[in-house]
Amino acid sequence: MTETATAGNAAGTGNAASKSEMAYSVVKARIVDGTYSPGYRLVLAKIAEHLGVSVVPVREAIRRLEAEGLVTFERNVGATVSGIDPTEYLYTMQTLSIVEGAATALSAPLIGEADIARARAVNAEMRDCLEHFDPDRFTRLNQDFHSVLFEHCPNPHILDLVHRGWNRLASLRSSTFRFVPGRARESVAEHEALLRLIETRAGADAIEKAARSHRSATLDAYLAQAAAPADQTPLSS
Repeated sequence: MTETATAGNAAGTGNAASKSEMAYSVVKARIVDGTYSPGYRLVLAKIAEHLGVSVVPVREAIRRLEAEGLVTFERNVGATVSGIDPTEYLYTMQTLSIVEGAATALSAPLIGEADIARARAVNAEMRDCLEHFDPDRFTRLNQDFHSVLFEHCPNPHILDLVHRGWNRLASLRSSTFRFVPGRARESVAEHEALLRLIETRAGADAIEKAARSHRSATLDAYLAQAAAPADQTPLSS
């Protein structure tokens, strides 16, 4: 079904998400998958025409995306897709390591056997993905894995900060594991270690430390590769 048809169904039946929610989902998906790359100008009228809605819900959707850091309003330009420079990546990853570590530790007592099994199945897919490495698929699976571990966080404020961090990184994360492919294999091993801690009901401090170290290790690998000489061979897997 086309996006325009989806919009029409939402408008006609009222059973689906609101027009604003639909516009938000479509535009966000295009930013995350790279269709709308950093710096891309978001012309509200054209988006509205394509989706079969008025400009109003599109404007509301763009405002939500701006609040999440995925869209920037520039004077005399309008709405454009935000980019993430290395410094911004550093700050966002440092923050995410703290809030996601806390969210994972708080979630741990509420994670059941079914959750563990689901996370382990996703990690197995990630391990299989290493044989014929697809960084975009690996990144999607990585987010699925971590979502299982932090989504039970009972503190909505911390959980909101985690979601904001993932959203802020969305446009860059599609290429993170492409930039540091060697990090992928290490990440899978660290996932299993983190699952064992949760499964054996380790203390909150140990789980938070492991989750934070896991996130920090990805940042360290990225920064090390960014600082490497141009002729240096990329990290091997």
